[in-house]
Amino acid sequence: MLLTLAHIGSRLNANDASENLTRLYLDRLAPFARCETQFHKTEDAFLAWLDRQQSRGPHGQAFALGVTSRRPFIVLLDSRGKQMASEAFATWLGARRDSGVQHMIFAIGPASGWSQSTLLRAQLTLSLGPMTIAHALARVVLAEQIYRAFTILTGHPYHCGH
Repeated sequence: MLLTLAHIGSRLNANDASENLTRLYLDRLAPFARCETQFHKTEDAFLAWLDRQQSRGPHGQAFALGVTSRRPFIVLLDSRGKQMASEAFATWLGARRDSGVQHMIFAIGPASGWSQSTLLRAQLTLSLGPMTIAHALARVVLAEQIYRAFTILTGHPYHCGH
């Protein structure tokens, strides 16, 4: 499975503390899934990139296994989205992985929020909670929660359940 963490805004400096923390959790995810990051200056630029991802044809192992679509599963972060406890998120993520989803895109939107037409493209709209948090911090929290989900799924002691 390939996980992409995307965000709308400026490219983050490699020396930025939040970027270093995000990278820490993405690196820890390596045993469980391939990870990449994407940044886009605008929502339109993100949508153009997303269209290119969705138009990719079948190839490689996916084709050999009879999978005819490599369309990514799109999760948009939005304060109006579904909230989940860590265990529920792990169960949800594990179900997607086990059903054969090859590419999941988690995207943090523009400061003004996602447009309604973009929200309609998502398979899930996810909220990290009712509080407003800076986008850079949301990336850290999201990366940590994805890592936590995989540790829950594998029985790793990282998650102690409280």
